[in-house]
Amino acid sequence: MSYNYTAEKANLFTPEGIKRVIKIRDMVNSHLKISGAFRMQELGIASWEDMAVVDFMVEEGELVEFSRNCWGQYRVFTSPQVHNY
Repeated sequence: MSYNYTAEKANLFTPEGIKRVIKIRDMVNSHLKISGAFRMQELGIASWEDMAVVDFMVEEGELVEFSRNCWGQYRVFTSPQVHNY
């Protein structure tokens, strides 16, 4: 089974999903405060649902992903304030 953001996104709006969003968002903000950027693997992503939270944050404009062809765990993210378009 492969990752499907559209399918996983629906799970973010359940009571358990909201808890997951808050947990991952807090970790993301901590990494951004310390270093300004992070790779997916630094978050310790444990599930497709966790990955969907990060993708949701990108979709909402809270994060910017550096465009590059790589495995999912090596995806790099920063905040819109750090990323100069």
